[in-house]
Amino acid sequence: MNSIHWIDLGIVLISVLLTVFVGIYFAKHQKSSDNYFAGSKRIPSWAIGLSIFATLISSVTFLAYPAAAYKGNWILLVQGLMVPVVLVFLIWLIVPLFRKMIRLSTYEYFERRFGFLARIYSSLAFILTHFSKMGTVLYLVSLALHSMIGVNVIWVIWFLGIAIVLLTLLGGMEGVIWMDVIQGILLICGGLLCAGILLFRPEGGPVSVLTEAITTKKIGFGPYDFNFAELTFWVMAINGIFYALQKYGTDQTIVQRYLTAKTDRDAKKAAYIGVGLSVPIWTLFMLIGTALYFFYHSGTAVLPEGLKADEVFPYFIINELPVGIVGLVIAALVAAAISSLDSDMNCLAAIGVEDYYQRLKPNCTDKQRLNMGRILVAVSGLASIGVASLYAVWEGEGVLGVIFELYAIFSAGIVGIFLLGLFSKRANKQGLYIGMLVCVLFTAYAVLTSTSVEVGGSKRLILDLGSMNFPHHKYMLGVYSHLIVLVVGYVASLFFPKPQLEKGLTIFDYKKPGKN
Repeated sequence: MNSIHWIDLGIVLISVLLTVFVGIYFAKHQKSSDNYFAGSKRIPSWAIGLSIFATLISSVTFLAYPAAAYKGNWILLVQGLMVPVVLVFLIWLIVPLFRKMIRLSTYEYFERRFGFLARIYSSLAFILTHFSKMGTVLYLVSLALHSMIGVNVIWVIWFLGIAIVLLTLLGGMEGVIWMDVIQGILLICGGLLCAGILLFRPEGGPVSVLTEAITTKKIGFGPYDFNFAELTFWVMAINGIFYALQKYGTDQTIVQRYLTAKTDRDAKKAAYIGVGLSVPIWTLFMLIGTALYFFYHSGTAVLPEGLKADEVFPYFIINELPVGIVGLVIAALVAAAISSLDSDMNCLAAIGVEDYYQRLKPNCTDKQRLNMGRILVAVSGLASIGVASLYAVWEGEGVLGVIFELYAIFSAGIVGIFLLGLFSKRANKQGLYIGMLVCVLFTAYAVLTSTSVEVGGSKRLILDLGSMNFPHHKYMLGVYSHLIVLVVGYVASLFFPKPQLEKGLTIFDYKKPGKN
């Protein structure tokens, strides 16, 4: 692999330092906790939309999608294609619901609908899943940078991690959003540059690449068997429906952006922009993976022996792109990580302040809320750096991966809670709590009977029940968890009194013309 040119390295360093500068620039606006977590309410809808897009597109997308398409077909894209299918009908409802019903925390809605336990359960789920995700994203992008520029992976983790912490710590949500705008544009440009070179350099150009891809079924979404035990189209489609609902209806990183818009109309426009940009870019990175396959299998260029699929795209960037473009593309990769991680840090801090600190200290001043928010940003950032460093030391293997899989036991069924609260007036907290308990028990069973650990040089299930082990693909685990909460929660509610609900908590309050 060629060493990176000093011009390219300079471009990457400048892009990271720009992150810190944006944080410093917006630091003077962060005079209150509302500004720090929800911005100035003056951010235009197109900028919020680009921020939503950049938050959804992490470095995992940048690296994993091309690798998946290189190895197989476009089946992973099916999940993303479900996002507009679901949300074109629900954004009009979800956005005004949250803007009316919550102050900052998404999970305030859960408490108002089902009580305190529902709020704590759902907010804890967000904290656990995003904490584990942050460490993973930071490790993966640092590993990629290590392979491309040759710098020690631990140094990369700490340099990049500290830069993201400073941006989020100083600039608040306003700084995060405007940095996401820059990073989102950089990401789009980097992807387009790579796709252009991959499509036009081979003999015959885009026509020959795409024709060959279709003929060899590299562009496809199969297998199409109605089989939930394997990774099939139907597994990804069903999983994608719940992914869309979870991300846009229950995830603090997205919902918090609805609150930064001036009006409901602006917030809905931002959500549509985010959705509208995400699907084409997911498709673009799938196309890059397919084009990479034919680039190296058509004789246009040669790969070293033994190179893994997830190493092909970084190899291409370093060895096939001209000086200057290499730096821009690597900067785009870094941007993808930053735009995801800065959102996670700010939103984790918002949840920590709103759902826990303020409850423990109800008479706290706004200045205390702001200071605690900054402390929590620093803590979450340093924690993610620590997790990424452990991944690097253990080379991505070991106990940590199992621990994070076990977190799923306590983070399942959130979409089920949301749908139950939104679409049923009859559902009550007693029924929901029973549904949550059943969900936790089921998830524990499914995770423990389908997760293998290395013991004595061989892989063994944590809990082996033989024929009674969880039989389906792990992507279905989340789907079943949501459905269990929804169905069990509703049925159990019938055994308890009908709740007295405040107006605006269910879909039935938004059906009249003019309400949205």
